[in-house]
Amino acid sequence: MLARGGSAAAALLLAAGPAMAQDAKVDTGDAAWMMTSTALVLMMTVPGVALFYSGMVRKKNVLATMMQSFFITALVTVLWLVAGYSIAFGEGGAYFGDFSRIMLAGLAENWDKPFTLGTGDSAVAFTIPESIFVMFQMTFAIITAALITGAVADRMKFSALILFVILWSLLVYSPIAHWVWHPNGWLFALGALDFAGGTVVHINAGVAGLVAALVLGKRIGYGTENMSPFNLGFAVIGASLLWVGWFGFNAGSAGSSGGGRAAMAMLVTQIATGAAAMSWCFAEWMTKGKPSVLGAISGAVAGLVAITPAAGFVMPGSALLLGVVAGLAGLWGATGLKHALGYDDSLDAFGVHGICGIVGALLVGFLAYGPLSATTAAPEGSGGSMEQFIKQCTAVGATIVFTAVATFIILKVVDVIVGLRVTEEEEREGLDVTLHGERLN
Repeated sequence: MLARGGSAAAALLLAAGPAMAQDAKVDTGDAAWMMTSTALVLMMTVPGVALFYSGMVRKKNVLATMMQSFFITALVTVLWLVAGYSIAFGEGGAYFGDFSRIMLAGLAENWDKPFTLGTGDSAVAFTIPESIFVMFQMTFAIITAALITGAVADRMKFSALILFVILWSLLVYSPIAHWVWHPNGWLFALGALDFAGGTVVHINAGVAGLVAALVLGKRIGYGTENMSPFNLGFAVIGASLLWVGWFGFNAGSAGSSGGGRAAMAMLVTQIATGAAAMSWCFAEWMTKGKPSVLGAISGAVAGLVAITPAAGFVMPGSALLLGVVAGLAGLWGATGLKHALGYDDSLDAFGVHGICGIVGALLVGFLAYGPLSATTAAPEGSGGSMEQFIKQCTAVGATIVFTAVATFIILKVVDVIVGLRVTEEEEREGLDVTLHGERLN
């Protein structure tokens, strides 16, 4: 019997049922929805994250910040082709895929038919071609790497970022994706719930960002100089693109357009996002006297992050509660926690993505509504319980520890090879000019 966890891969697995006959045809409705979802998720990075992050840095670093998201999109695309997909979704074992799908080997076989993930008793058939699945998962790998850049904005070498992303995507992201979303993965087998990336994407990126911020150190002038955002208008547009694109992220992780699960994932995503934006704003209003634009968009992202692992498992009332908690937790992570510990997470990659990813991943352990994930093999689905909560704690803890240790090692290796940080003179002049020879006029 298949485990009752997972997301982009696993949600599809939960819905797929018994292996299909070799002559099965692609479901055109499911294929169309998944291609649409894939485009929406890609939009989340370019232009979504690019605008969101660049709007929150100083003018002298806007182009460099945009370049990070744009170049990572190109870089991870190639990495996914070369080895990332094989490590994440090759058969392998409980902790690592294999190299059988290097350069997407085997994709030419049955390219126009539904594909089967895995072999033997755990093999599960899909209603879409593997090419769509490869592309959908690629967009997840892209945005996860891009999110990390928010923690190191204004001070990391571009050469160091490139080398870091290559190593981190292959050695951290892809293995964790295998743990959670492949039927052979140990967290999938455990039954940990992660519908669209609470552990794989947000906790993973948030913890990596925190470690990177600590290793690089604070920005010059942090806490003493004015580091106000250059253009919050950019950030609002970016956050809005993230909000819309997130429907591909979450509802697309249902793996099909039918059955009601995609529709419920879309509904609860909207509810949690609205609730989180309001709770952040009202809390800020009460404590600081004014609700800020930055707070509103940050709150929305906090809600989007928190609902991600839960979207295919919870009902609207639970989504409302989750959103309210996420807004308050994100505000605390981006202000209270950061100031108390004194680290410089420039754009709150950990404060929002890490903290709210943890909140969502843990709360789904109690809030999950079993019938949403019920299958013939598991008619009761995955409901909330103390047992499920413990499984969620295991997944969260394992992700935090592995990501923190592996990220630290990778950063130290990169530092030895090319150095991590720009010089003080380069940082003061701005990365647009010193790294790319361009500037905004």
